[in-house]
Amino acid sequence: MQWRKAYLDVILVPLGFLVVTFYHLWLWHKVRTQPETTIIGINARGRRFWVSAIVKDNDKKNILAVQTLRNTIMGSTLMATTSILLCSGLAAVISSTYSVKKPLNDTVYGAHGEFMVALKYVTLLTIFLFSFLCHSLSIRFINQVNILINAPQDDTSPVTIPYIAELLEKGYLLNTIGNRLFYAGLPLLLWIFGPVLVFLCSVTMVPVLYNLDIVFPSASSGRSGDDQKMKGINGNEVGDFIV
Repeated sequence: MQWRKAYLDVILVPLGFLVVTFYHLWLWHKVRTQPETTIIGINARGRRFWVSAIVKDNDKKNILAVQTLRNTIMGSTLMATTSILLCSGLAAVISSTYSVKKPLNDTVYGAHGEFMVALKYVTLLTIFLFSFLCHSLSIRFINQVNILINAPQDDTSPVTIPYIAELLEKGYLLNTIGNRLFYAGLPLLLWIFGPVLVFLCSVTMVPVLYNLDIVFPSASSGRSGDDQKMKGINGNEVGDFIV
């Protein structure tokens, strides 16, 4: 009887996870092959232009660089703090003996056993822990950029513009992965109320993320010659940082 109740969990939860996973695999391929059609690819190229402009005119723009990177660090710090707080709360729930670990009522579809309830909370804890790890590493890389972007440039210096841009891209890539893991925690959080909501939330997230990640032709039809010049920058550079 318990196994029959777990049918929905075994089918709908992995299916919802696969929907989101396939979307991100498709997005990864899109960023590698056609970066100019994605927000991630265009922003990555724009950041490379930004690093080059800041370093070449560092005497006038050094304060701007520090303030911009500080804002990015603050955003990653907020997400890292939120993730670790959620981890602490979930760890407290797992280790407690209160009735909050039990299903809300018998109207929740899916399995209600102790193993399934523990699996839900442990999965959530793992997702938010990895999100915290990615945001922490992102802060580390962006802090390095914050220092190196104001370093003097000469022919013998190992700190070059491509090196600084590479560090910045790694920081933003880790920030993006941390955010996507955090978003993945929402359907899993709804798993507490049943597997049906997990599948519905996962399917709903895909078109929402698609509209946020893809540049539509109507938005890019008015590009000028400067945008065409941007395409000339090594198109594979963006994809090299996408996992």
